[in-house]
Amino acid sequence: MYYSSNKTWRSMSKKLKVLVLSDHALSTSGVGTQTRHLLNGLIDKGTWTFRQFGAAVKHNDYRTVVVNEDLIIKPIDGFGNPEMLRIALATEKPDLLFIFTDPRFFIWLFEMEDEIHQICPIVWWHVWDNYPYPEFNDPFYQATDLINCHSHMTYQMIKDRYPNKTNWVPHSLPKNIFHPIEEEVRIEYKRNLLGKDREDHFVGIWVNRNAKRKRPNDVLESWSLFLKLLKRKKGHKKATLIMHTEPTDAEGPNLFRTSEMLGIQNNVFFSRERLEFEKMNILYNISDFCINMSYAEGFGLSTLESMMTATPIIAAKTGGLTKQVCNDIEGGENGVALDIDNRTLVGSQSVPYIYEDYVKNESVAKAIMKLYSMPEHKKKKLSSKVLRYAKNQFNHQKTVDMWHDTMNKTLNNFKSKKINWTITEY
Repeated sequence: MYYSSNKTWRSMSKKLKVLVLSDHALSTSGVGTQTRHLLNGLIDKGTWTFRQFGAAVKHNDYRTVVVNEDLIIKPIDGFGNPEMLRIALATEKPDLLFIFTDPRFFIWLFEMEDEIHQICPIVWWHVWDNYPYPEFNDPFYQATDLINCHSHMTYQMIKDRYPNKTNWVPHSLPKNIFHPIEEEVRIEYKRNLLGKDREDHFVGIWVNRNAKRKRPNDVLESWSLFLKLLKRKKGHKKATLIMHTEPTDAEGPNLFRTSEMLGIQNNVFFSRERLEFEKMNILYNISDFCINMSYAEGFGLSTLESMMTATPIIAAKTGGLTKQVCNDIEGGENGVALDIDNRTLVGSQSVPYIYEDYVKNESVAKAIMKLYSMPEHKKKKLSSKVLRYAKNQFNHQKTVDMWHDTMNKTLNNFKSKKINWTITEY
C-alpha cells in the first residue's frame, strides 16, 4: 500500500515528518492547491517532509505518487477512516498530524484523538464560515493542539477561547503565479478570447463552482440589472461577464437557460474548461473586476487570485471575504464592499446553527455600476492599491513562516508535556 518505485513512505533523513489529510495536493480544488503551495513552501525550509492521504470523491489512478522525496501522496476516497490512520501512525510514526478541511469530515478522527496523541500532536488549518460561535465545535478545538485559521473572522471567533493555540494564518499564493501583465498584451488576449467585437467591453469575472452557496443565478440576475442600468445611463450594453464554471453542474442551476431567460446570453461568456494557472492569470487580467456574492464563504480564493493581478473585487462582507475587500492597511475598499442586506439563521443536525449572509441583487448591480463609472485615473490608482494590499496582507512567505514557527512550537510543547510510561514486571 505504501510503496511506489521501490520507495517507502519512511524517509531516511532526520527531517520532521508530517502526515497530511486534505484534498489531494495535486488536485485543482482550493484546498488542494493551498495544500500544495504550503507544503512546497515548507519543504523549501529544509526541515519538513510530508506524507499525504490525498482525498477526493474518486480518483482515476490510486497509485502512490512520489512528487519528490519530501512529498509522497497516497490517493484515497473521501478523507479516510480509523483503521487507515492507525496503520499510518504505527508504520510512519509522524511528528505531526496535519488536517485541513471541514471538521464534519473528521469526526471519526477526533473520536480517536487519544490514540493519535500517543504518537503526535494534531494541527489544523481551520475555517468556520460565520457567527454565532459554534459551541458544538468545542470538542474538536479541545482535541487539537494547534488551530491556524485561514479566515480572520474565524480567528476572531476562536482566539479568546483558545488563546494559546489559535493564530490567523491566511491563504496565500506564491509569487508570479498570478500577476499583472502589460497593457498591450492584455488587450491582445482580450481580443483573442472574447472576440474583436468585445475588445471595448467592460468585463467582470466570476470564478466558483456552480453550486447553491455561490448564488450563480443571483450573479446572473445582478448582471442583468447592471446591463439595464448601463443601457439607461449610457445607451449601450458593452459589457461581458466571464463565468468560469460548469453551467450544467448537477449541484447548481442550468446557467445557459438562466442567461437565456434573462435575455443576457450575448453578454455572458462561459469558460468551462479546467485551466492551468497561466491561463487563469489571463482571465483575471482581461477583467475589470472579480465578484463573489456567496451567502457563506470561508475564504474566497478567486478574489485573492484576482487581487494579485491588480484587479479590484466586489464582495459581500461575510466570512473570509471581509478581510479581502476591506483595506485595513490604507483604509477604504479594494473595490466595492457589499453590506449584508439580510441574515438568516439556518442549521442541520450536524451544524445546529449558523448564519447565512445575503446581499440584494440590486445592491450588486449598483456596485458594478460604481466601478464602471469610476474615472480612468481612479481605476488605475485603485488597481495599484489592490495589488499592494494583496502582496502585504496575504504574503505567501509570511504564511509559510507562520506555519513553520507554530508547528515547531506545538511540537516542542507536545514533547515537553508528553508522559513516557514504563512497564515493570514483578
